[in-house]
Amino acid sequence: MSRIGKKPVELPKGVTASVSGQTVEVKGPKGVRSFSATDDVTITVEDNVIKVMPRGTSKRARQQWGMSRSMVENLVTGVTTGFKKELEISGVGYRATMNGPNTLKLALGYSHDVNFAVPAGVTVTAPKQTEIVIEGIDAQLVGQVAANIREWRGPEPYKGKGIKYKGEFIFRKEGKKK
Repeated sequence: MSRIGKKPVELPKGVTASVSGQTVEVKGPKGVRSFSATDDVTITVEDNVIKVMPRGTSKRARQQWGMSRSMVENLVTGVTTGFKKELEISGVGYRATMNGPNTLKLALGYSHDVNFAVPAGVTVTAPKQTEIVIEGIDAQLVGQVAANIREWRGPEPYKGKGIKYKGEFIFRKEGKKK
């Protein structure tokens, strides 16, 4: 039995869900999201609750049970509160600014500035020169955009310079000794 799959997903006020076949569509104040489940699970909506049940006892059905329930919960969370990732930049001369609504300009110690094109469905802001905030209703897209930005200059272990997630611990190394 899946501990995650057994829990029903409750729909808050202002959120509606509809199931057609294996596709779940959730509408809320922030937008509309949908998810197509495999044939190994059955998804039902009743009394402001979405339930996911396996269609058999096979290993694949049990695997898809918990994963499908988590995906449905992410749909509901996305259309109600949304998802948010925060990045911190540390290093002398390292900074980020918004260059228009869809371009993030990063100065990361290279000979040139990096212009990062922000994809549709995600909003990126730079409240300070050393902070980047990524928000959206799709958890996967928000995480992927954050990872793509961090990839330009990941944190290094000696001085801790680079782009890191807010609250992330960077394991520091000791430099050479004479």
